[in-house]
Amino acid sequence: MLGLFGRWLFSLLALCLIMPEALLAQTSRRPNIVLLLVDDAGLMDFGSYGGEAKTRTIDMLAKNGVRFSNYHTSPLCATSRAMLLTGLDSHRTGIGTIPEALATDQHGHHSYALRLHDTIVTLADYLQAAGYATYMTGKWHLGRGAGDLPNSHGFDRSFVLDASGADNWEQKSYVPYYAEAPWFEDGAPAKLPDDFYSSRFLVDQMLQYLNSAPEEKPFFAFIGFQAIHIPVQAPASFTENYAGVYAKGWDALRQERFQKAQEIGLISSSAEPPQPPIKHRDWESLSPEDQRHYEKRMMVNAGMLEAMDTHIGRLVAHLKQTGQFDNTIFIVTSDNGPEYADPAALPSFRLWMTLNGYDDEISRLGEKGSMVSIGQEWASAAASPSSLFKMYGAEGSLRVPLIISGAGIENRGFQDGLSFVTDVMPTLLDLADLPIPGGLDGRSLRPILDGQATQVYSETDPVGIEVAGNSALFKGRYKLTRNTLPHGDAAWRLYDLVADPTEQIDLSADRPDLKEELLRDYALYAEDVGVRPLPANFDIQAQIAANMLKKTMARSTPFVLAALALLMALIGLFYYRRKSAR
Repeated sequence: MLGLFGRWLFSLLALCLIMPEALLAQTSRRPNIVLLLVDDAGLMDFGSYGGEAKTRTIDMLAKNGVRFSNYHTSPLCATSRAMLLTGLDSHRTGIGTIPEALATDQHGHHSYALRLHDTIVTLADYLQAAGYATYMTGKWHLGRGAGDLPNSHGFDRSFVLDASGADNWEQKSYVPYYAEAPWFEDGAPAKLPDDFYSSRFLVDQMLQYLNSAPEEKPFFAFIGFQAIHIPVQAPASFTENYAGVYAKGWDALRQERFQKAQEIGLISSSAEPPQPPIKHRDWESLSPEDQRHYEKRMMVNAGMLEAMDTHIGRLVAHLKQTGQFDNTIFIVTSDNGPEYADPAALPSFRLWMTLNGYDDEISRLGEKGSMVSIGQEWASAAASPSSLFKMYGAEGSLRVPLIISGAGIENRGFQDGLSFVTDVMPTLLDLADLPIPGGLDGRSLRPILDGQATQVYSETDPVGIEVAGNSALFKGRYKLTRNTLPHGDAAWRLYDLVADPTEQIDLSADRPDLKEELLRDYALYAEDVGVRPLPANFDIQAQIAANMLKKTMARSTPFVLAALALLMALIGLFYYRRKSAR
């Protein structure tokens, strides 16, 4: 009861904050808001950022709005989503990490509740209180206990997945950590239709909500796509569009994207190219058969992006047909950089695949029943011009696209003002002419959108990010960062992101005073938000594997015990009959 009362009290406070201005204005004149969150897309994955995928709708929005080229998110999905919806550092919300990566020392800590605290007020809460109709479809991953789902956090209607991912063709899990794919509609367990494909369904469901929306209300529509999270899956008709595009391999793609980034101004012409991660395989070392298989994986990846974009196009077409497009603000971004894990490379996972109806047969890669991931080398190439990929504090994990377009926003091309995932919520409240609550970590980007400023953070403003020991502290042009095992060594390094956006030149020895200053800034940040420190030998992949094993064993224990009991009973019966026969 206290939790529900707390939610009610804070919603009332949010309403009181917004009431004076919100209810005096004509809510019908406020802009609609469409927030489109892609899963695991790198900085250059969209066509308008130089990528190979045919993302015509996203590119149209980008070219009519503002593309942020120095926008940063967090290393993992749930933490980014918490920050996106609250304007707060994820630790303050209770989502300090994802359940799959929770370390033993973090259990029970306030910052690691793995659910939004009852005191947290979301963007949907504020907009709902201001008279918006609020809807969500897609990935949630912020808790599913009593009071945890979107219907308890400001959304009028919702159809969501509370997991890190799931199959895109049917309702089933994609990893042993989950027994099933937990979908919910308006807070109750839900079943997917037989003809389910994630991107199509999520847009269909949103269109259904919008068609029933009150005409007098503006709307907030949030779609959390499964594209392009593992399993990477797409209809063959989209996959086939990329035949030959990736035939030269990952080293060629890394270089091509790096050069393209220089051409379109994402990085300076003097920047050094990013280096591949450790244990990187040379493309030419692969057999022709393996090359074809890896090429097809990347084709599916691009096809999945195009399929998603095609269905976004249907949403845009609907808004144009209903006369709502011109009064709608669009935000398109990604929760983090490219995913590097390749679970199918593990024999134990291949056994699980077989038991759960998955394979990776090349002839139908990406189609129903197919398990696809792009793997470490492609992820590194896709993250170019940045280094590393998802899960880390490096730019390949944190630096992703952000597009803001639509009502009242002029085309200003690329803007390189430093910006963060926590800035999205205050920006949207500002664009809706609603008060921005105090105490947020993020700042409104409206001055950049309006052409009144190029930066909202000064050279002396420190901004920290941390998930699972992977950390970053931004201050002006400088970045202090630490990456954990297995692709890092937990050592702090200092970079000048203007001169060295690919993080190749560690300035620690040349600028020790500056490094110490940023280390102090980081320590203050970590204490302020409640970061639980992890040992230098923390390995995020090992932790995920251990948590997955523990979860799987916990589910299996009753069956194992039952089997042992049955075996013991059979043995007892055998000896009883044998003794009776004597």
